[in-house]
Amino acid sequence: LKVFCDQETLGGGWTVFQRRQDGSVDFYQNWTEYKNGFGDLQGEHWLGLDRIHRMNNAVTNELRVDMVADAGETAHAQYGHFSVAAEYDKYRLSVGGYSGSAGDSFAYHNNFAFSTKDQDNDDKTDESCAVTFKGAWWYGGCHHSNLNGFYFVNSQSPYGQGINWLDWKGYDYSLKRTEMKIRPKGSAP
Repeated sequence: LKVFCDQETLGGGWTVFQRRQDGSVDFYQNWTEYKNGFGDLQGEHWLGLDRIHRMNNAVTNELRVDMVADAGETAHAQYGHFSVAAEYDKYRLSVGGYSGSAGDSFAYHNNFAFSTKDQDNDDKTDESCAVTFKGAWWYGGCHHSNLNGFYFVNSQSPYGQGINWLDWKGYDYSLKRTEMKIRPKGSAP
């Protein structure tokens, strides 16, 4: 298994499982693609839900989300606990213990199943959040963050349609770069 490691941030040891940076990879993919992974490890990619689950199986991991807006403005969210359940439980998210500068837009998604355009596991009965917001995520009804949303070249985006982190930039702003990465809790030097 090849992965991209971040050895710079807070002592290193991070495995990057998601990166958005230029819109070169289409993230509006189906369940199978999100299960197995897609993209280029050196550029935009999603490592795969099966792999993310397996990395969480043996140890407790922490999660860091690094975000970049226009003109290089940065923010981050870090979580002391992060895990993704197995496929039979629809890769249900477990996350908690927020700290950081971006605000806690991921806590809303805790305990939600993963949804894609062809597998609607959200809490909405009248629509599919994955279809409405052109992404795949742990949608509830629907999102406070959507880092797998459509990549807009301009930062202004239609309501909720872009790469959003509600507590930092709101629903009308699409982020320019994101990285989601995990490492075993307590492994920092």
